[in-house]
Amino acid sequence: MSRSIIHLNIADFAVAVENNIQPSLKGYPLVIAPLGKPRAVVYDMSDEAYKEGIRKGMALARAKRINKKIKILPPSFNRYEQVMKDLLKETFAFTPLIESGISDGHIFLDVTGSGRLFGPSVDVAFKLKKAFKKTFNFDPIWAVATNKLVAKVATRVVKPVGEYIVAPGDEKAFLAPLPLNLLPGIIKKDLTKLFEFNLFFISQARVLTLEQLKIPFHFRAPLLYDWIRGIDPTPVTTSCNCKNLSIIRSDHEFSDDTNNADLLKRALYLMVESICKTLRNRKLTGGATKIILSYSDGLQSTSKLKLVPSTSNDMAMFKKCVPLLNKAWTRRVRIRHMRLICEKICQGAIQADLFSVGNKETKQAELILAMDKIHDKFGKNSIKAGLTMRVKND
Repeated sequence: MSRSIIHLNIADFAVAVENNIQPSLKGYPLVIAPLGKPRAVVYDMSDEAYKEGIRKGMALARAKRINKKIKILPPSFNRYEQVMKDLLKETFAFTPLIESGISDGHIFLDVTGSGRLFGPSVDVAFKLKKAFKKTFNFDPIWAVATNKLVAKVATRVVKPVGEYIVAPGDEKAFLAPLPLNLLPGIIKKDLTKLFEFNLFFISQARVLTLEQLKIPFHFRAPLLYDWIRGIDPTPVTTSCNCKNLSIIRSDHEFSDDTNNADLLKRALYLMVESICKTLRNRKLTGGATKIILSYSDGLQSTSKLKLVPSTSNDMAMFKKCVPLLNKAWTRRVRIRHMRLICEKICQGAIQADLFSVGNKETKQAELILAMDKIHDKFGKNSIKAGLTMRVKND
């Protein structure tokens, strides 16, 4: 049985969210980008701005030269993420197999096994489009196909509004006349090589055999060979975190964008403190952490670390997270937002270490437990770690 994959795409998602808040912005060229930053780049733009030549990642100064009167709004990452979570709650009524980004407006659904309950995949797509329009005032593009690659290409074909159905067996015929740059996963370096051979369309690239593709593309050749034929066996992975109870996260939004190391460490400790308190309350420990830094120009950087052993100790986790912060902090651009995610959650140790009496880790654990009791009895601000008090202003 062929798979049934739906791809929903709310075009220019950040702009769509801002338009719902300020309807007067609709119909005008609009750019989402940090204000007052000399190296700011465009995070998102409306279709009107796109038609004027403005693109994502373009320097904001250049966008202003294209249109001196263009409207500019600063990005609100937390708002976009929250809206995305609300959208996903609607989709879980139809299938648990859902894949999405954090705040990009893209949602994949595998409804192969949902036909008896909700009817054909096309009906499910129509129902979701109607629900999104009624509840959130969004008008998503949607496509139905047998795999994620073809479904995503189909939504790109009809953007900024519309729908497309690619029947099983029609994948190759659908892709044949399309330009190569519509294929998801293909990178600029791949396109440059293909253009050097005067290959601009998918049908032209199919002339090359797998052996011929291996000469310029090496290990990427099998992927490209499948993609240009509409073959994509990758499953819809439940990567969204809306129902994922195996992670705990904490966020810190700086009142002023900063590259002050003391402020960053202070924010990091506060986030570690919050996460570890949650872990201890649930009698759990964390086995891995991830830091995501959002810069003032809209770009992000990420760094991950495995915690061995897993812990719920503030001091132990913070000690591991400081090098993680330094690893993620690779740019001189000021930081606007920082997120700490704790993953690989597991049950805390049942049996204590036989040789841990009196060592440093045990004393730290006893200190933290004592602080927990003070916080529970007298409030969160009754006692604080010294690091959180070093910098008075944020």
